[in-house]
Amino acid sequence: MWNYSEKVKDHFFNPRNAKVIADANAVGDVGSISCGDALRLMLQVNAESEIIEDAGFQTFGCGSAIASSSALTEMVIGKTLDDALKISNMDIADYLDGLPPEKMHCSVMGQEALQAAIANFRGEEWHDDHEEGALICKCFAVDEVKIIKAVKENGLTSIADVINYTKAGGGCGACHEKIEQALQKVLATQPCNEARIATTSMERSKVAPHVDLAKKDENWRTVAAVLEEMRPRLQADGGDVTLISVTESKVEVALSGSCLGCMMTDMTIAWIQQTLMEKMGRYIQVVSITQAETTLA
Repeated sequence: MWNYSEKVKDHFFNPRNAKVIADANAVGDVGSISCGDALRLMLQVNAESEIIEDAGFQTFGCGSAIASSSALTEMVIGKTLDDALKISNMDIADYLDGLPPEKMHCSVMGQEALQAAIANFRGEEWHDDHEEGALICKCFAVDEVKIIKAVKENGLTSIADVINYTKAGGGCGACHEKIEQALQKVLATQPCNEARIATTSMERSKVAPHVDLAKKDENWRTVAAVLEEMRPRLQADGGDVTLISVTESKVEVALSGSCLGCMMTDMTIAWIQQTLMEKMGRYIQVVSITQAETTLA
């Protein structure tokens, strides 16, 4: 399990301002349920002073997403919009006495929701930069601009870092090479980064190795046990899951029944991946393959 601070636990079990503000005049929506995380931030802003007088949120996501959203509402109440815009994702994480690296994307989502809400209040059109750069990660709709911004602002140096902060590369893994290229583009402009640039060329194999471990190893047994615990809930909804292969950081499964279908597949895979990551205490990619592919293999 990840090492959560007492503040993260407190904000998860006792979230502040988890409410709907009916008369909110600043609303920011980011993320999507199909990607596993979504946040709506609602603000009540004084029209004359531009001071945030109240804040509320609704979120779909993990405990860190709830804690980050809760912390953000406490941080912004009483601030002017200009001061609130200075809040970074690192400020949110620091307020919570830190977040596990694998959960930093939750603080990024909070920062983006705040920016979107303030733009909404000012009558501006906020977007998350996807139209400004080439789309790199199709699974989570993350483009090059967002990746480069995260790398620069947070000092990221590896593909694993990018996954933790943006979720890019956390799905099928097909975009890892493009993420590596974006990383190298940024690192090449910074002094004394020759070693880091050389290191990034090795990261893809670390994030998604291709050699399966023996089915009787500890990783296989752990994954199999977790899926067995989840199976009754899947079967109760008319679905099921079959474990196909396990490597150090990648699990392949075949879904069946009602688990199949674009939206249901995405949500089921996100649930399985989140559960496995919490159980194993590290990033692990879960990929859905068809029964036909298992036959060919």
